[in-house]
Amino acid sequence: MTKYHELKTKRLKSAKRVGRGISAGGGKTAGRGTKGQGARKSGGVRPGFEGGQMPIYMRLPHLRGFTSHRPKTETVYTSQLPLVKKPTIDNQALFDVGLVESPYTKVKLVVKGDFSSKKEVKLQSASQAAIAAVKKAGGSFTKIERQARPKTKA
Repeated sequence: MTKYHELKTKRLKSAKRVGRGISAGGGKTAGRGTKGQGARKSGGVRPGFEGGQMPIYMRLPHLRGFTSHRPKTETVYTSQLPLVKKPTIDNQALFDVGLVESPYTKVKLVVKGDFSSKKEVKLQSASQAAIAAVKKAGGSFTKIERQARPKTKA
């Protein structure tokens, strides 16, 4: 099946050659009206120009800043992991201890300080050094998807 952008079409009508005499249909002013900036060969104005009047895109109020709807990634350090008393460290366990704001955010484990307890770590991401530190302590790291926020009925 041929895709839309792969269609080979034949031009049915050749481009109209203007400015070639009265009988050609596009002669004399060649569809440019009479005189003025738009009639000249290099004439015309930039998009949005209103002849010196303040353009509408400048007259309208502007909104401040930019709001990103991308979920923020929170950072947890290896030195903070011993605060979790459970054998498995996941988003909920980190939230219960108060290391992350919400159990539904993305969490990344980064090396800072020592980590020696044997724990099973299940998070969204971790640095290579952090994974190595967890494995060196006898634990394991598993990459999991971010926990979806439960739907509420309004």
